[in-house]
Amino acid sequence: MRTTTKKLTTGSAALAAAGLLLPLLATPSATAAAGAAAGPAVPFGSHTFPYAAGTLKPSGSQSSLDQAVIKAYNAWKSAFVKKNCGNGWYEVVSPDADHPYVAEAQGYGMVVTATMAGADPDAKTVFDGMVKYVLAHPSANNSNLLAAEQNSSCKSVDGSDSATDGDLDVAFGLLLADKQWGSSGTYNYKDLAVKRINAIKKSEVNPTTHLMLLGDWSDSGEEHYWMTRSSDWMIDHFRAFKKATGDSAWDTIRSAHQKLITNQQSKYAASTGLLADFVVNTNGTAKPANGEVLEGPNDGDYAWNACRDPWRIGADAVTSGDSASLASARKLNSWIKSKTGGDPNKIVSGYRLNGGAFDSGHDMAFTAPFVVTALTDSGSQAWLDALWKKIAGTSIDPDLYYGGSVQLQSMIVASGNYWVP
Repeated sequence: MRTTTKKLTTGSAALAAAGLLLPLLATPSATAAAGAAAGPAVPFGSHTFPYAAGTLKPSGSQSSLDQAVIKAYNAWKSAFVKKNCGNGWYEVVSPDADHPYVAEAQGYGMVVTATMAGADPDAKTVFDGMVKYVLAHPSANNSNLLAAEQNSSCKSVDGSDSATDGDLDVAFGLLLADKQWGSSGTYNYKDLAVKRINAIKKSEVNPTTHLMLLGDWSDSGEEHYWMTRSSDWMIDHFRAFKKATGDSAWDTIRSAHQKLITNQQSKYAASTGLLADFVVNTNGTAKPANGEVLEGPNDGDYAWNACRDPWRIGADAVTSGDSASLASARKLNSWIKSKTGGDPNKIVSGYRLNGGAFDSGHDMAFTAPFVVTALTDSGSQAWLDALWKKIAGTSIDPDLYYGGSVQLQSMIVASGNYWVP
């Protein structure tokens, strides 16, 4: 879910107070060794899982790329990971969202924290505090899902129902944690993950189209039932869910989304590859929304939800090497590289599907994801390097949780540190 429309201001003083940031650790492996058996199985910077053959990476030493990610993570954690609610909970705050705590943010926090284990010696403590928060805020419709929004008193509000993207990332984060630390500690991460995966299938997947619903509040008698949000089409998550559960339904779900991506790109954005925030009429001829259907007048454009799509599609392309994901990612990369003339500063915060801009602002939520699609094209090294320089050189803005979270996660993928459990 996403409704913020704040613009990024670069040159933020987010990193100025160096004393607030975690120290940059020289070698993740040293941390793992110090933690002995309790250390993470896949410490950050170990690059245990190579990307698909032919995948680019930004120029420069691997250690310099890793350090840039750690620097961004330290700033992100300092700004957004809090213990405001007591009870031993850790939460990710979202100052630029509609509520101080949203499911999307908690999902990001769990995925990021589990991935950064080894660079952050406190990762497991923080992760477990996030799990405790999530378990304390169940959806009113399905207790194995997360209520989408909490207020400043950390109480669930607005019906206490779910948002699909948050649940997808929470489940994925739990699978990462199971691989990192095993499931014999305070929480059985694997069991919690499988319960959430099954709950997502039951309450957030349309059983007819096999496409993601907007949340567990959308049922067959509800007007948004034949609608889906492109930023929920997390292909690599569906692969991980199949592996964790052995449930072939996740292959069907993954295939349905990949076919929809290919269809929407070819039919409605042949020259750009852009996807709409929301696709409607999924029980017939699926098409971009025409005006406002949930959030605003740009629901049928490449706006504040779809801006994450290059990161999500590209992440699957580089980790799986899947031909459909690669083709979709390359369409996006080819268009944005041409549109900007290779200058990342010209990426703006909103496009029509034909490539025309409807906004002149700049935000890392729109800029950063394209660094992931750039990895997929052998002819895009200069473009990739320009994007990396721009993104790594832009401080995490402590007022813009959304852009900062997308920025950090795009950097994790681009640096070769992302992996699918």
